[in-house]
Amino acid sequence: MSSDEIRLARAYLSRVAEPPAAALVRFVAQVGAVRAAKAVRSGEVPPAVDSETSARRAVDRAQEDLEAAAKVGGRLLVPEDDEWPRWPLNALAIAAANNLRCGVEPLALWVRGAANLAEVTRRAVAVVGSRAASGYGQHVAGEFGFGLAEAGVTVVSGAAYGIDGAAHRGSVTAGGPTIAVLACGIDVAYPAGHRALLERIPGHGLVVSEYPPTHTPARHRFLTRNRLIAALAEGTVVVEAGRRSGAKNTAASTAALGRVLMAVPGPITSISSSGCHELLRSGMALPVTSVPEIVESTGRLGVDLVEANRSTDTGPPQGDAMRVFEALGLTAGHSPEAISVESGVELARVRALLPQLELASLAERVESGWKRSQNGDWRGDT
Repeated sequence: MSSDEIRLARAYLSRVAEPPAAALVRFVAQVGAVRAAKAVRSGEVPPAVDSETSARRAVDRAQEDLEAAAKVGGRLLVPEDDEWPRWPLNALAIAAANNLRCGVEPLALWVRGAANLAEVTRRAVAVVGSRAASGYGQHVAGEFGFGLAEAGVTVVSGAAYGIDGAAHRGSVTAGGPTIAVLACGIDVAYPAGHRALLERIPGHGLVVSEYPPTHTPARHRFLTRNRLIAALAEGTVVVEAGRRSGAKNTAASTAALGRVLMAVPGPITSISSSGCHELLRSGMALPVTSVPEIVESTGRLGVDLVEANRSTDTGPPQGDAMRVFEALGLTAGHSPEAISVESGVELARVRALLPQLELASLAERVESGWKRSQNGDWRGDT
């Protein structure tokens, strides 16, 4: 199939099915995008796929959507493109294999901006938090956005008021790349008060969405897009969050995807920081108070592990990764808690490292927990 046929097919499917469309994603993986689109149009699909597509299958605006995206400097990225962020989105595939709710890969991504999505997500950190942020929270988010950009790290967030906007502005001020993941079309300015910011971001990074042009935001779409914010970054920093904040949904996706979850401590009297304190108290998140701590907590561990595993000069994983690897059972699986005790590595860090070791074919999940994979024999391993 030509790339144009594939792009048109995925553009059609991205409007036909409301994300996350797990059954359709699996169907496309089985038969290909072009055949899947043809089957959806005719209604000759499995019942689960029919349930996700029957309401809109007659709506074919693929060509119009591609043209509308082009008018605002946008384009459609598909998994067949070199620019597709395969490494970050692998976490969604692993989550899907383990039947986690957040584990649904996007069928395609609408993007606006000249940056290469695969390149700018090589080193990326999500900075999220409450819309009703305090002055303290906005100051911290802005400082983090600026400092991460200066450190060569892409800032990922959701372009909302409060913490998100402050993080994006900090990154843009430093001249660094930033990614705004929207719950609406890339041609829709939402929130309206961030229209100017959303016009500036494509010059410093990308505006990204699963939703085709003209799609308006809805409550469920914010929750759906949060898994993409978590997946596109090596870790997530929650700057401020109430106990029921949407940022905690992103935090849950971050933990489920095996990414590093961090939280900023705030005043114990602040309702805006109560969600952060809850994440810290439960052991889900690592405390961070500066950009160097964020960079140290995330680093490029996953990328380095995969590159090391593919290298002909293979050596053991380093630092915390090596300690976690060596704590894995050879035959029986162990729980993350047991691995944390054995390795001496913080539980939140262990939970982040295990899926990355799995991606590098060094660990595998079994019924009783985690163990070394059969391919996990590193040269020089004792």
